[in-house]
Amino acid sequence: MSLPLTPSQTVGPYLSLGLPWPDGPDVVPDGTPGAVLVGGTVHDGTGALVPDALVETWQADPDGRFDHPDDPRGAAKSTVEGFRGFGRCPTDDEGRWQIRTVLPGALPDEAPHIDVSVFARGLLDRVVTRIYFPEHADAHASDPLLTAVPAGRRHTLLAVADGPGRYRFDIRLRGEGETVFLAL
Repeated sequence: MSLPLTPSQTVGPYLSLGLPWPDGPDVVPDGTPGAVLVGGTVHDGTGALVPDALVETWQADPDGRFDHPDDPRGAAKSTVEGFRGFGRCPTDDEGRWQIRTVLPGALPDEAPHIDVSVFARGLLDRVVTRIYFPEHADAHASDPLLTAVPAGRRHTLLAVADGPGRYRFDIRLRGEGETVFLAL
């Protein structure tokens, strides 16, 4: 006996029930020296704010290291106390998200960046992008991923300084000004 395939489901509408946790947006604890806030808004294809998305981040520490066995140089505990490398933040009613972290260091042959996954209603799977920072502009010209993106779209991967210790990174899921997403 053969059963039909189960149809695909979108990510929502119950995404927000079990995935967030209270300190999810804290990649580093409050009061960490050098901590910065990175955040913005998530917009759908029409430009409307998405109040029920989930933004996940994964990054290297300021030394460009991961305390993870997949780091090709070997796992290394961060020199930043309490650094966990991973953040998870649901958007609020106005589509805003924000994490507290430290700026990442460079990886071998890559400019410093934060990897980002976005889960939202209407998506059959997460979308993945990166955040690059203005402090590392000299490394952008040699980053293989960033240089592979057409010059006219690279700005969608660049955070903008938004005050002392703050960076803005808005995510557009579709449409005009769509954020560059990676095919994984």
